[in-house]
This record gives sequence, C-alpha cells and structure tokens, in this order.
Amino acid sequence: MYYGEIKKCDIANGTGVRVSLFVSGCRNCCPGCFNKETWDFQYGNPYTPETEQEILDLLKPDYIEGFSLLGGEPFEPENQAVLEGLLKRIKELYPEKNVWCYTGYQYDKDLKPGGKVYTKYTEEMLSCIDILVDGRFLEEEKDITLKFRGSRNQRILELGKERE
Repeated sequence: MYYGEIKKCDIANGTGVRVSLFVSGCRNCCPGCFNKETWDFQYGNPYTPETEQEILDLLKPDYIEGFSLLGGEPFEPENQAVLEGLLKRIKELYPEKNVWCYTGYQYDKDLKPGGKVYTKYTEEMLSCIDILVDGRFLEEEKDITLKFRGSRNQRILELGKERE
C-alpha cells in the first residue's frame, strides 16, 4: 500500500486535533475530488512498519483527540489488510482516542457481506471506526457549509453507537 500524506495536526477531518493518513488508490474517481492525485495506487510513499510507528508516535500527545483515515480510498480491497492492522493497533494503544474514516463507498451496501468492496478485513476495520463518513462526493451536491463532509449526500455515521 502507498500513502499520499500524513497530517500531524489536522483540524479539518474530524473533531479536535487529529493525526490523518491519506492512503493512495481510489476507483470512485469522483468528479471534483479535492485529492485526485491519490486515485493512483502508486502515488506517494510506500507504507512501511516505520510509517506505522510514526503514526502511532504522533498519536501519543494528550492534545491529539484521534485519528482520521482518508484517501484515496481506505476501503479499496488492496488497502484493507494493512489498514486493518493499523486500526487495531491504534485501538489497542489508544482506546480513548476516536477514529474517523472517510469512504466513497456506502456503509449499508458496499461494506456489508456481498458488497462491492467487502473483504475478510472489512468487518474488523469497521469495528475500529467510531465515525464513518460515507458516500461518493457529488459535485452537484457540494455544500461548503457542511461540517466534515463535502456534499449533502454524504452521511456521518456513528458506528461506535452501534456497538453500545
């Protein structure tokens, strides 16, 4: 897996101050996407054990509220095995921090058994995600007044509440 960027102090992609990982690879290719370069699965840098350790170290300070996972597309099947491991480590080391994930796929359609990108890693990934922002970015639904999403069709789902 490759990634485009690690943001060390992100305040735009979830609540509070966060660490964010922008993974590479996306087949949704939404017109008007703000991060088109990450559609390429080989864009940026290879994800290594050192990359993972850097992310885990960046999450240590108390002022960091959580972790955000974006893309590209985290739920592309090629990305899921690596990200499942990362998300599990984050939850083990930092159970008090929340995890947000942005996907162009639909939770109740594409990420369920038999869904477009469902793999043996999907359920474990979802079990580590507290807030999932789902749905393709639609330029005709773009609304810059929305918090934490780019278009009106996208949903902010509290997966953590489903587990309570």
